[in-house]
Parts: sequence; C-alpha cells; structure tokens
Amino acid sequence: MKKQRPVHLDLQTIRFPATAIASILHRVSGVIMLFAVGILIWMLSESLASAESFAGIQSLFDNLFVKFVVWGILTALGYHLVVGVRHLIMDTGRWEELDSGNASAKAAFVIAAALSIIAGIWVW
Repeated sequence: MKKQRPVHLDLQTIRFPATAIASILHRVSGVIMLFAVGILIWMLSESLASAESFAGIQSLFDNLFVKFVVWGILTALGYHLVVGVRHLIMDTGRWEELDSGNASAKAAFVIAAALSIIAGIWVW
C-alpha cells in the first residue's frame, strides 16, 4: 500500500500564522525570564549588601554586554506581559476567531516592539 505522505518537508516553505508565532515566542520569553530571575536576584542581592557592592553593580552597566543582557531581559518581560494579557483576554472567550486572533497577535507584536524600544532607550 502506497501512502501519499510527504517524504521530505521543506521547512523553509512552511509559514506559521501570527497566532502560532505569538504563542511560541510567549513560551520562549518565559524560559528567558526563568533564567533572568537568577541574574536579577543576584544583582539585587549585591546592590543591597553594601554601598561598595551597589557601586560595583552600577559600574557593571558601563559594559555594553551587560546593557544588552538587561535590555534582553526587559524585552522578554515586556513581550511576555503583553502576550500574557492577550492570552488572558482569549480565556474570556474574546479574540478566538481567526481574524481577531491574528489582529490581536499582530497588535501584541507592535506593542511589544514599542516596549522594547522604550526599554532600549531607558537602558542606554
């Protein structure tokens, strides 16, 4: 019996809808924040230990890499928050249709990008 299944999937031709991308990135941002919590707690602990350690943490922000990491954490937090609110609204039965779901996912991308730009301005 010959099955008509594809033997080779060309992953470059498969296009995910905006809703799927929003959901996948929501999970990725959650994982990023899981690891970021350790960094943020360490920074808070060090900054509260003494005036010298606060100055040490403050001097870390002169490094471009540290600024980039903090900006990445803030971007992940902003995206996770925006898409999390979108998911909560969807839990109430709104934005579950195809058109409104795609529109809300695209709106979440725009809002998250704006928050990322704001975070970048604040960090730098």
